[in-house]
Amino acid sequence: MTTASSRWNEYHTPSALADALMILSRHGERARIIAGGTDLILDMEGGHTSGVDVLVDVTRIVGMDEIRETDAGIVIGANVTHAQIEKSPLLRDHAACLVESCGVVGGPQVRNVATIGGNVAHALPAADGTIGLLALDAEVEVCSLAAGAVERRWQPLLSIFAGPGRNNLGPARLVGGFRFAPRATGQASAFDRIMRPQGVALPILGLAAWLQLTEDKQRIVKARIAIGPAGPIPFRATDAEAVLTAAPGFDDAVLAATIAAAQAQAQLRTSKHRASKEYRYEMVGVLLGRVLRAALERAQNL
Repeated sequence: MTTASSRWNEYHTPSALADALMILSRHGERARIIAGGTDLILDMEGGHTSGVDVLVDVTRIVGMDEIRETDAGIVIGANVTHAQIEKSPLLRDHAACLVESCGVVGGPQVRNVATIGGNVAHALPAADGTIGLLALDAEVEVCSLAAGAVERRWQPLLSIFAGPGRNNLGPARLVGGFRFAPRATGQASAFDRIMRPQGVALPILGLAAWLQLTEDKQRIVKARIAIGPAGPIPFRATDAEAVLTAAPGFDDAVLAATIAAAQAQAQLRTSKHRASKEYRYEMVGVLLGRVLRAALERAQNL
């Protein structure tokens, strides 16, 4: 089906992935993918996105709105909304940090239509859903056409980011979904953020952490910490992770060293619409303390 509007010349609603990719390939840079549209439409109305002649609505593509557990891990389709993630029993069990991060995106109306694929593809370093996925060490499925057939490739999540608001998918590829390993005993995650009190659209800082404890649950042996915005693309605080996993246990001294490592590695900046660099520096410590304690308590009780 094809329609037109004063803002674009063509609006396509393919029901098959191959059809969507063929439309994207045919129109190149003139085409944009739309799902919930909570970012794209606002960008178009604000004049931040130009040259859009064709919109390709992917919300009718079969299977891209599903959450399922497979032999390869837990898979979330790109068209899954934040509300679906927030309500999913499977994700509440295996991906607490993602549930918590998607649960603070916009308001209920936004979460009912905004998708996790759009959240990632929009490529903002402060995107809450992206931060949650990064802490889960998620992979992204990139779909393209090869000799007329759909080619699906799983790759590291960070591989598709090119800079603030820019991905490197190209004009004829799209995000099909995400996958990550299910939670095992002694593993847990958590997310928290600080935002401007007068609105829910501008997070000042978001942070997610995933931990794995030893069998006796006395020491952290694996850790992943994701922070945003803390650089031009979503950021893993690998130096802080190394401090945690090298420590013989977890106490106030280890927490202080972990915070210092995260603050030193993060590329924080001042934003006139959000917060100063100095404020964000302090909030890294506040959020990291909250999130690590929450994830640690969950891991000890799971």
